[in-house]
Amino acid sequence: MKFINQVWGHIFAIADAFYKFLQRQMTKTWWKVLTVIFIFFTLIAGFLLGVPAKFILNETIRNLYFHVPMWMAMLSVFVMSVFYSIRYLNYGQEKDDLAAVECVNTGLLFYALGLVTGMIWAKYTWGEFWSGDPKQNSAAIAFLLYCAYLVLRNSIDEEQKRAKISAIYNIFAFPIMIVLIFVLPRMTDSLHPGSGGNPAFGKYDLDGRMRVVFYPALLGWSFLAVWIATIRYRIRLIEYKNESL
Repeated sequence: MKFINQVWGHIFAIADAFYKFLQRQMTKTWWKVLTVIFIFFTLIAGFLLGVPAKFILNETIRNLYFHVPMWMAMLSVFVMSVFYSIRYLNYGQEKDDLAAVECVNTGLLFYALGLVTGMIWAKYTWGEFWSGDPKQNSAAIAFLLYCAYLVLRNSIDEEQKRAKISAIYNIFAFPIMIVLIFVLPRMTDSLHPGSGGNPAFGKYDLDGRMRVVFYPALLGWSFLAVWIATIRYRIRLIEYKNESL
């Protein structure tokens, strides 16, 4: 038990040092400039550059520049929310609770965008927006799981109790979401790439033209999610300080 506590202490110390590094970078503009460049590059090159001629997929393969990056952006801020929830349980600082909830709010926005872009792609490749595919159903359940997080917060009036219960819920919700989206669909038949034995997009689908757009898209949308979360957090923190006066 002592060894586990020591390992956990070292892990948290490293994470805390990384957190302080990120806090310093949040005040700088270089990553925001990169975000704008990556997003505009994705929008322009994503529609104008050529793509591999694939049967059934055809031009819908361009959705890869948007659908997958939306999930990556969602995961980025959800991971941040879990980290802030752990920090709240360790230090009890209200600002960590506010950061966690705003990361979840931002993550749900990109989660919804990921669902919508996936449904549009499904319409042109599977024939309908929602076909009850295991991947779609699992994603919907995970989305409701995080919506329940917000409902839980609004149902508790006492601040410290709300923050503590929400933090615990958030920490357990994340691995459940990972299982629902990335594990269970792979264990059953699914039309979605990468699930049920159906291969994901890889070297046989993506060529150099797509990789040049796809990787900046992952970074651009993820940075945008973090940017939105930081803005929402600052607004929420100002509101909290004004209410405390």
